[in-house]
Amino acid sequence: MNRRSRSWRCALPPLLRYPDVDALATRAAALAARCPRDVRLRQVGTSRAGRPLWLLSVGHGSRQALVVAGPHANEPVGGATALRLAERALADPSLTEGADATWNLLLCLDPDGLHRNEGWLSGPYTLGRYFRHFFRPGFLEQPEWLPDGAQAAALPETRALLGLQDELKPFFQASLHGVDVGGGFVEVTHELPGLDLRIARAAARLGVPRELGPYDTLYWPSLGPAVYRIPPPRPSGLAAAITEAAVQSTWFHPHRYGTVTAIVEAPMWGVPAVEDGSPPADADATLRAVSATLRRETRLLERLLARIRPHVTGTAEAARLLAPVDDYLLVCPGLADAWDPDTAVSGRPLPPLSTAHLTALRIAGRRLVLRTAGLLHRLVGESGRDPADALPELDRLIDTGCADYRDDCGARWIPVARQAQYQAEVVLAAFELAGEQASARSRSGEPGWCSGRAVPMHRE
Repeated sequence: MNRRSRSWRCALPPLLRYPDVDALATRAAALAARCPRDVRLRQVGTSRAGRPLWLLSVGHGSRQALVVAGPHANEPVGGATALRLAERALADPSLTEGADATWNLLLCLDPDGLHRNEGWLSGPYTLGRYFRHFFRPGFLEQPEWLPDGAQAAALPETRALLGLQDELKPFFQASLHGVDVGGGFVEVTHELPGLDLRIARAAARLGVPRELGPYDTLYWPSLGPAVYRIPPPRPSGLAAAITEAAVQSTWFHPHRYGTVTAIVEAPMWGVPAVEDGSPPADADATLRAVSATLRRETRLLERLLARIRPHVTGTAEAARLLAPVDDYLLVCPGLADAWDPDTAVSGRPLPPLSTAHLTALRIAGRRLVLRTAGLLHRLVGESGRDPADALPELDRLIDTGCADYRDDCGARWIPVARQAQYQAEVVLAAFELAGEQASARSRSGEPGWCSGRAVPMHRE
């Protein structure tokens, strides 16, 4: 069968909306049924709620590439991207036979969390709908995170991923994440020269802004515009772990095999100012305003939670929604102090900030508030009653934050197909560069990364 006929036979209808858990499995099974010689679908684990973890493999090469979709419950673009990558690998033999590679695509690492986001997955895609139906588990229930190391991994999803990494020993791993509001960027464990240029071309062609100053990479080395190197770990408490990649993670678990890992972020609502590298007119004034807003709205949320909590505790679902609320409210005051030039710790000053950095910090502060408000809104709404009379205040808080994103930041929806295309192109570029790097190491006899601790994760 020639390349054109194989591509035509294996192609599926394009995805215009985010696939839910069932749609991912159905489309993957259809692809495997159409092309049984080149595609395999197998279950590699089970979620906490009993949902299967599906691995879609394409090709028969000896070098393994692992792509992990859906590590965060509210970032569904990875599933669409994984399916697109499977079709690309089928259509282009240079990605499989030509590279001696097999593509292994974990369709969703947290299917339970994705299921809890189904209230907004099918659209219409508005900021208000997204935040009112938002779900993301507490930090201890996010399956890429290894706060106590791989040996102590408690979640079945985490254990399944660790087992897959040890089985495949991939030369390349991509973790597919999504930015709700902002721009696209990549975090890598190894330098991949030229990746920033390829990202720039894909972003320009698809109208995706590149995020030149994500707030969680403020202190990380930059390897070019929108590309950042994950630093060594700095073990510390939960609050620091949430904001500084200070804990171990599955990103670095396979580094003993020489694996190059890329964390690929694709935005849902793009904001042009996140790629504005110009110096700001008055950075301190902006930082004070961002910090003051975060403090004020955090205090409001704390008061609302105190009113709501007595009426909603006692169920497993309430506990799932309250865990991330408590996590967010724990870190908000510390972040406000860290960003405020009047209260920042002198030993850890902020680096020089561009307009892009300040925009990212403003978006991040709003994001924490909106997520917390959305979770509380959902908690009250699902209880079927509002004895604390909290919904009107939560609605105002959500509407104000969404208006700030839309009207002041200029956030604009990026269609699902373009999000997935952008993310797929970045993954393919990193795959190619990692393959060239691995070949060069092999030819020179240079060993891969075989020493040191498993390093950090942050994606909050």
